[in-house]
Amino acid sequence: MAEFKPIHVIGGGLAGSEAAWQAAEAGVPVILHEMRPVRGTDAHQTESLAELVCSNSFRSDDWENNAVGLLHAEMRRCGSIIMASADVNQVPAGGALAVDRHGFSAAVQAKIEAHPLIEIRREEIAGLPPDDWDSVVVATGPLTSPALAEAIRAFTGEDSLSFFDAIAPIVHRESIDFDIAWFQSRYDKTGPGGDGADYVNCPLNEAEYNAFIDALLAGEKTDFKEWEKSTPYFEGCLPIEVMAERGRETLRFGPMKPVGLRDPRTGTRPYAVVQLRQDNKLATLFNIVGFQTKLKHGAQTEAFRLIPGLHNAQFARLGGIHRNTFINSPRLLNRDLSMKAMPRLRFAGQVTGVEGYVESAAMGLLAGRFAAAERRGRPLDAPPPETAMGALIGHITGGGDAKTFQPMNVNFGLFPDLEIGKLPKGQDRGKARKQAMARRAVAALDAWLGARAEAAE
Repeated sequence: MAEFKPIHVIGGGLAGSEAAWQAAEAGVPVILHEMRPVRGTDAHQTESLAELVCSNSFRSDDWENNAVGLLHAEMRRCGSIIMASADVNQVPAGGALAVDRHGFSAAVQAKIEAHPLIEIRREEIAGLPPDDWDSVVVATGPLTSPALAEAIRAFTGEDSLSFFDAIAPIVHRESIDFDIAWFQSRYDKTGPGGDGADYVNCPLNEAEYNAFIDALLAGEKTDFKEWEKSTPYFEGCLPIEVMAERGRETLRFGPMKPVGLRDPRTGTRPYAVVQLRQDNKLATLFNIVGFQTKLKHGAQTEAFRLIPGLHNAQFARLGGIHRNTFINSPRLLNRDLSMKAMPRLRFAGQVTGVEGYVESAAMGLLAGRFAAAERRGRPLDAPPPETAMGALIGHITGGGDAKTFQPMNVNFGLFPDLEIGKLPKGQDRGKARKQAMARRAVAALDAWLGARAEAAE
């Protein structure tokens, strides 16, 4: 085998771990630089690779009807270390793929440490990488070290774009009152590792709901630092108190919507519901779904214990919020995720302006493949735009408007349109269209992977 200079990957989160894995699996050595524990962050609690700092959910695993599930399927086809580790550490979560966060992270780290072509260096890269690093993947995520973030900002001349992302609280199961709470998934839907009764549901009547809203609105919030005050929230991950400020009914039509659920004590749908999702394989910890918050810890405890079923709740972790930083990718990046002004640098993960665990990992997967292909002298085209990965990378490298660029989850709105013919009476056209787009995506990805395999022979 020919000897290749190493690719340097900065950041050992989901995107960085995936990038390192993909490049090494392609036969190219990798040096993975992770600054923890030398330098910590405001959100991480461990020094483990691929630590999940927010939810433990990878969201829907339904590849035929959901763009996130389709992205899961594509990544599995590409030999993703993130998806493989998630699959063996899944916990019940209805139609979603949720994981035991510690088992997941340990699985990723064990594979990375065991790979003969990957070297892990625990160190901070405090500035632009040295000039002799001719192939670098910057996968530093939303918590990029200040020194590196400032170096990138200074080099590109771009103002730093950033938003706030929040962390949901985790409750000990033994402290939940199951005389009030019950297990059920919405519409009794099953999913990977689940049985249709995967969420803990805490019902609220109208008076209880209004008391809870009052507590949210009155609760003392953590003060923003001066440099944080002008930073916008990401609309897909708003703190619950911010949602409550937009109107008293907002939460009832958001994370507290009661649709698809029946209180077994009454046989009727509650006025509002708080759901908790299993957070570890032992089922001893449950996180409160959609309850990101910037309330101070005392205010959180008081408000959350107003929820029926959680009046004696004991918290393994309370909620929090941190700043996420991302670059203006449509203006700065080429189609292969390399920086236009400095092509030796590639960017991957949330720092590129994708939102979500799997979206971040998918960009790491592509960055690792692009870097390895370049190193081997076989440049690689991006996946077709009909695929989830192709649609997502297309959005951040030109499809999105640079003037208004904001973080984006994968969704079918990013895919090329697809016309479908006349359907039998009663068949849902929107659902049929999504399924047709999903089948088209899988076929396009398989063709892309097959063509690449033939070129490598």
